[in-house]
Amino acid sequence: MPELQLTQGTLNYRDEGEGPAVVFIHGLLVNGRVWDDVMPFLGTRVRRIVPDLPLGSHTLPMRPEATLDPPALAAMIAELIERLDLTDVTLVGNDTGGALCQLVIAQHPDRIGKLLLINCDAFENFPPRAFAPALTMLRRVPGLLALVADLGRTRTGRRMAMKTAPLTVIPIRDELVQSWVAPLRRRGIRRDALKVMRAIAPEHTLGAVDGLRRFERPAIIVWGLRDVFFKVDDGERLVQTLPQARLETVEAARTFVRLDAPERVAELVLELALPRAASPNGTVTPAAAAYL
Repeated sequence: MPELQLTQGTLNYRDEGEGPAVVFIHGLLVNGRVWDDVMPFLGTRVRRIVPDLPLGSHTLPMRPEATLDPPALAAMIAELIERLDLTDVTLVGNDTGGALCQLVIAQHPDRIGKLLLINCDAFENFPPRAFAPALTMLRRVPGLLALVADLGRTRTGRRMAMKTAPLTVIPIRDELVQSWVAPLRRRGIRRDALKVMRAIAPEHTLGAVDGLRRFERPAIIVWGLRDVFFKVDDGERLVQTLPQARLETVEAARTFVRLDAPERVAELVLELALPRAASPNGTVTPAAAAYL
């Protein structure tokens, strides 16, 4: 993976394909690999930028003095986009990454042309109520994050973690979960993750609302209806807030719609990035047909 020196530290990212730029933003305690299942359905028609942000599953610790609150993370995303000289970007975010995308829209909108949000923190729900007790414990109990990392060393421990926090309908591949947990064994990675966790607060997502109202560009809100953490009410509120947004629901999906329904997510990404997009098999998708 290429590396990019940014203000807060060095960032790993993937940069594949050609055409209009699509930047994929992941959430807390996962990395860019969470988008892997979507990529084959996108083909080579878009340029895919997938950073590993310092949210606990990255491999390069940030500088010890780095600020990693949500506004700083949004600024990091904007800096990445600027350094790569991307314009008219389709910004895609899920989970915590969706909240960060909202802050990018509110604070650094100039290079963003379209927005796709998938089951994510929004408004008062940052973190979501169902996850707040666990996040509070991780923030306050010394050594607990290191214990989580130790439990993640075994397949049994990883399975227990996924049952405790059901993020998908389809079981997540163990090797993928392992790639998320393994970096937490390093002290510098845990330091970064705790900085992020301690700064998560609804003041940030609530503060982004006015910026979302000013974003008069195409947006799609995708929501998995079986999610136990993020309720579709917030998806509907996002549609009401963003001037050119619409809601797309996915019945058999939870938080990580990109793993439960990767082809559908890819179809919607292409609809935004390539308004006259065709599906991978060459036929025009129903969503894209609206633009023909």
